[in-house]
Amino acid sequence: MTDNRNRTASNVRSIFTKYGGNLGETGSVGFMFDRMGQILYPLAAGDADSVMEAAIEAGASDVESGDEGHVIWCEFTDVGDVSTALEAALGESESTKLVWKPQTTTELDLDGMQKLMKLIDALEDDDDVQTVTANFEASDEVMEQL
Repeated sequence: MTDNRNRTASNVRSIFTKYGGNLGETGSVGFMFDRMGQILYPLAAGDADSVMEAAIEAGASDVESGDEGHVIWCEFTDVGDVSTALEAALGESESTKLVWKPQTTTELDLDGMQKLMKLIDALEDDDDVQTVTANFEASDEVMEQL
């Protein structure tokens, strides 16, 4: 979200350099992510089985149910249709959006997580950066130490 792509590229490149990273060429890591529709529902929407059944009937490709709620994944081209069908079955969602979902993730140790979190915070603080997407995982022990 910028009115000056050169300024933004320079700012982002500077942030990457400051925090030990390198800014790749346009599209250099795009193959590592899939464009997906993500629909979030609270636990109150139903149990895992009923949400899974409603999602399958709506045309979703995957459902992840956990302690924080239900995450329903669909093809990005189908997000409107799936969202509408789910709203009829489960009620209004907490969130419906298009995201870049990582195909694989990388496990980070404490030092790597600290560096990455500083980089992500700096990127998110830039006014021209709309979203930051990453493909990392951290163990519970590492998250507790942060």
